Amino acid sequence: MKVLITRKLPGDYHKLLQNNYEVILWDKDEVIAREFLIENIKDVDGLLCLLTDKIDKEVIDKAKRLKVISNYAVGFDNIDVEYATLKGIVVTNTPGVLTETSADLVWALILAARRHIISADKFLRDGKFKGWDPNLFLGYDVHSKTLGIIGLGRIGQAVAKRAKGFNMKVIYYNRTPKPDIEEYFLKEYNMKLEYKSLDDLLRESDIVSINTPLNNETYHLITYEKLKLMKNTATIINTARGPVIKEDDLVKALKEGLIFSAGLDVFEFEPKVNEELLKLDNVVLLPHIGSASFETREKMAEIAVNNLLLVLQNKEPLYSVNYNQLKNIYS
Repeated sequence: MKVLITRKLPGDYHKLLQNNYEVILWDKDEVIAREFLIENIKDVDGLLCLLTDKIDKEVIDKAKRLKVISNYAVGFDNIDVEYATLKGIVVTNTPGVLTETSADLVWALILAARRHIISADKFLRDGKFKGWDPNLFLGYDVHSKTLGIIGLGRIGQAVAKRAKGFNMKVIYYNRTPKPDIEEYFLKEYNMKLEYKSLDDLLRESDIVSINTPLNNETYHLITYEKLKLMKNTATIINTARGPVIKEDDLVKALKEGLIFSAGLDVFEFEPKVNEELLKLDNVVLLPHIGSASFETREKMAEIAVNNLLLVLQNKEPLYSVNYNQLKNIYS
């Protein structure tokens, strides 16, 4: 059997596949070339890909023997899952393992964006610090404020849990309310979570954290009209998927002072970043490092490899997007 891996994995977990499979590895530190992907997908049995790899109908149609697409990510909007399912291909992902690490980064962005951490660091390094100034880099508090979470999945819940240490009020918007989660938080953490409509959440929150998956409902969920609802002292954080926010509208809102600041780990046209964002000092920009800890990235690699191996061995993967729909094929 033959497998294609679109990037060298942390911890060299890709080498585990070399014992029993012929491995084609794209070993450059850049997104796999489309031509290379299409040419080499033709006769492989398994594909281990990244969220930066677009596995669409064209790619799937070229794959004549493909049994599994193992995605090295929680999200899978880079894959045409519906078409893969139609073709009998199992799609797997790596949920759970990166939840806490990603939530940590949300809070890093919150603190950085509220308190001018990046700008202040650069100010000092540039030799501009001449002594304490009562008006130097004034930001806004995090403690005792209202945190609004858009998308109360695993990561959204982990973000909410951390708010207890900051004595915050937590409100959330989800496609549907989650009374079971509300009850759980009250029992386990003595924290009240309150469901709000999206508009009410934006109006009431001092800090908004986007933790929703990207789909037809969440594409451009946050536009200029939505940003206008927010307080001019508020901060918006996006560590989910870039296109949830209409980026040009965010730039306009930041320039006009409709909101105080933003923190972004993802971008609408990633890896391209809006040049106007780069000019602003009231936004913190990170290169999609939400899960970038040694422990988490290596665990993701382990899961992705095991997902692929299990399907190739006609076994149920650890995590899958569509296995239940296809399990009769592998029974």
